[in-house]
Amino acid sequence: MHRIAHEEADAISAAAERIADTIAADRLVHVFGTGGHSVMGAEEVFFRAGGFVPVNAILDEGVLLAHGALRSMAIERTPGYARAVLDYHGVGQDDTLVVVNAYGINACTIDAARYGRERGCFVIGVTSVAIQRGLSPEHPARHPSKQNLCDIVDVLVDCKVPMGDALVDVEGITQKVGASSTFCNALVMNLVMVSAVERLAERGVDPPIWQSANSPGGDAANARHVERYRDRIKKL
Repeated sequence: MHRIAHEEADAISAAAERIADTIAADRLVHVFGTGGHSVMGAEEVFFRAGGFVPVNAILDEGVLLAHGALRSMAIERTPGYARAVLDYHGVGQDDTLVVVNAYGINACTIDAARYGRERGCFVIGVTSVAIQRGLSPEHPARHPSKQNLCDIVDVLVDCKVPMGDALVDVEGITQKVGASSTFCNALVMNLVMVSAVERLAERGVDPPIWQSANSPGGDAANARHVERYRDRIKKL
C-alpha cells in the first residue's frame, strides 16, 4: 500500500486530472469491476459517503458472485461479453471508463478496455503489472489476443498485487492466505478520487458529493443528488 501511494503518484495524478475534467464537464465516470471480486473496486466509489455522485458503477449481474462463483468466472472469460455491457450502460465517445481488475488478463477485462477505446473513451486501468507479466500467455484465463490490460489503457495505475494475490505464510500450510487485491484496488480508487476532488477545488468547482445517509441531514442532502442523477446512473 505504501508502494502504491509513492510509486504510482504520477499515474494517480494523471487519472485524477482526467476524472476532474469529466466531473467538471457534468459527465459520468464509468467504473467497471470486471470480475467476481473486482466488482468491489467499482462498489467502493459508488453511492458512497464522501464520494462523487456522478459515478456510474457497472455492476454487471453476469460477473457477480451472488449468482454463482463458477458462473461468474465462466462469464468473465467469455470473449465479446463486455460489448453488450458497455452498450447497456451507454458508454461512448469522450466518456471516462475505469476498468478495475488486479489480474488484467481475462476476456471481460480486455474487451472492456478495447471496446471502450473503440468508442472514443479515455480508459484508466487499475491492475497489477506483476501478475500480467508473470503469467503464461497460454493460461486459460487469458483473452484470446493474449493482451494485458496494462498495455492497452490510456492511464495505468499499478495496484502492485503479487502473483497469487494472497500474502500471508502460515507455518504448516501449503497455500498462502490473506488476499490483497480488494484492499489494493480500493486504495487506488480512493487515492484517485480524493486527488480529483483536490483538483476541482483548485479550479473553484464544488462537485456533487454523497453525504452519509446515516448522518444528520444526510437524506435531505442526498435527495437533491438522486433527483438530478437518477435517470443517468443505471444502478441508482
